[in-house]
Amino acid sequence: MSDPQSIVVRAYAKINLALSVAAAEPAEVGGRPHPLAGYHRLASWMAMIDLHDRVEVVARPAGMPSEYRVVWDAEAPKPTPIDWPATSDLSARAHRALESLVGRELPVKVLVSKRVPVGAGMGGGSSDAAATMRGVCKAHGLKLDDAALRSVAKGLGSDVPFFLGPSPAAVIEGFGEVVTPTLPVGGRLIAVVPPVACPTPSVYKAFDRLGVAKSEPESERVRALASSGVLDPMQLFNDLQGAAMEVAPSLAGVVRALEEASGSRVMLTGSGSAMLVFAGDNPAMTLTRIERARSGGDARLAGCVAVMCRLLGEGENA
Repeated sequence: MSDPQSIVVRAYAKINLALSVAAAEPAEVGGRPHPLAGYHRLASWMAMIDLHDRVEVVARPAGMPSEYRVVWDAEAPKPTPIDWPATSDLSARAHRALESLVGRELPVKVLVSKRVPVGAGMGGGSSDAAATMRGVCKAHGLKLDDAALRSVAKGLGSDVPFFLGPSPAAVIEGFGEVVTPTLPVGGRLIAVVPPVACPTPSVYKAFDRLGVAKSEPESERVRALASSGVLDPMQLFNDLQGAAMEVAPSLAGVVRALEEASGSRVMLTGSGSAMLVFAGDNPAMTLTRIERARSGGDARLAGCVAVMCRLLGEGENA
């Protein structure tokens, strides 16, 4: 008998080119508990970049237990301690959610080799979850349609439905479950990962404390940016940037240092802490300037890692 086929799926990172976040849902609606109390509706223009994790799935014989491993790839730009059990990783939760959907065990071995930094707002865990779902479906020959997969994905996190595709760029609305594909923008930028992480729950709590949220996300503004087909850094925005800097005050200095070194617009992605440097026509020169400032002793950039990234084109996320 031949060995089971190993299914390998790339789990691409994402960036938020625009992110509008509404106030948290109330505790009650009409005198009844709100099922989504404390959650935030959003509108975001999201795009995948070529930085990716690698998810390997191998089907196991019926009756065998599933196994999960999460490790850092040798080429990871910023490995940090994996201080959570593999069984609680979002990839493992995605597998178990698929089992619940189909009503039977789907024994697998899952190996997640990480390159996407943790706690950076780049969606690494959510992308791993979506990649695991695709890998498990292929390994076990499941013929689940997009609607079924999205029903699972939206219960795992607001970014997971986006990573199921079909496009590497989309406008995301609601609680992440509404995904409207857009044309990819293309081009390159620089992602800078500071030495601090921004836990997403902490950032949203800070966002609530700041009291700056609107009652509705700015969906029309986000859709207009996405439909323009032009990546204009001065028009892009992130409602969570101020909250992330409340959680990690050192980020403000990193942004200023990067803007001084690059001469370019700098913006956090998602809930942070990763930052996007919109490098224009010469990203290689911009990266050199950032590295020169860091190695030259700018204390604000100590421990930062800068990575050149390419926005994915049509069909590259398949």
